[in-house]
Amino acid sequence: MTSYREVQSAVRVEKLRIWFAWACGNFILLAIALATQNIHIVSVITQLLLVAGFLALTVALFRMTGTLNRKAAEARKDVLGDA
Repeated sequence: MTSYREVQSAVRVEKLRIWFAWACGNFILLAIALATQNIHIVSVITQLLLVAGFLALTVALFRMTGTLNRKAAEARKDVLGDA
């Protein structure tokens, strides 16, 4: 049987991975937008893609974090014996 500390540690590590992936994805989108800022029509398209990508990554971040929180709550209940 897992301990409460192991569950808490696993949740913290997964949340850190999710936030790191979100930050890396947004950094890549920003780098692409900055690289194309001097090409006029491409700049407009990449800015639109930057906004759409940011929104998609942010929605995915909060959905994954919410799911992880629900799974962690269930695991904590199992470990602590709550009904």
